[in-house]
Amino acid sequence: MKTFLDCWTGVARALFSQALAGEPQLAEAEPKPLAAGSFGFAATLGGEIEGRFSVVLEAGLVEAPLLGEGVDQKTGWGELLREVADAAAGDLLAKTGKGCRVEKFEEISEEGKVSRAFQLNSGERAWTILVCDDVQVTETAAASATIPQGPPIAPGSVNPGVELLLDVELEASLRFGCREMPLGEILDLGPGDVVQLDRHIADPVDLIVGDKIVARGEVVLVNGNFGLRVTEVATPRKRLESIRCLF
Repeated sequence: MKTFLDCWTGVARALFSQALAGEPQLAEAEPKPLAAGSFGFAATLGGEIEGRFSVVLEAGLVEAPLLGEGVDQKTGWGELLREVADAAAGDLLAKTGKGCRVEKFEEISEEGKVSRAFQLNSGERAWTILVCDDVQVTETAAASATIPQGPPIAPGSVNPGVELLLDVELEASLRFGCREMPLGEILDLGPGDVVQLDRHIADPVDLIVGDKIVARGEVVLVNGNFGLRVTEVATPRKRLESIRCLF
């Protein structure tokens, strides 16, 4: 089964070659001690997969303008590695059904142990990257082999013939929040304006079908695309109410 480290490695190889100047390649390498000045970042994961995942980079990467000229390389690496961690969590969900999220992301200078070592190769130059994987499946997730389902629809509880509509495709959308605005303010909107919604960034988002909320959950990245990890679902009857216009 795929692990978080497996997913992180695949995502890192793809994103590093796209985001870094010269399209450097990430390859497996033998672990070796890093010289003074090394820096890194650690992600604390929570959910069905939890633990700490850290990446320590060779000091020379601060001097190499792989993230662009005039850019604070250390800050840029932090942003890139956070993106890799988020994308790896989405990739893990897509491939194993185990959901997790980055609950904390912080800068570190070193890590006590090494799970895997890599070498970032760009032309004639190479830099060492050390990874420590202390992530594991939670006891709750390990004890549950299947995803709990909502209660079945009782015979006769929906309109006859509903089974004929189960293959009908419907448009679903995510709602991050809403706000009422006067028409004048809407007409005055321009590029760069910010519209504040009525929902905190940590609140769940709504999955809407028709005009009904059929589920809520957390936004994740799946293979570079946005996705929804469902945490709440409406009952089957409520979900069918969202397509009552079809009956």
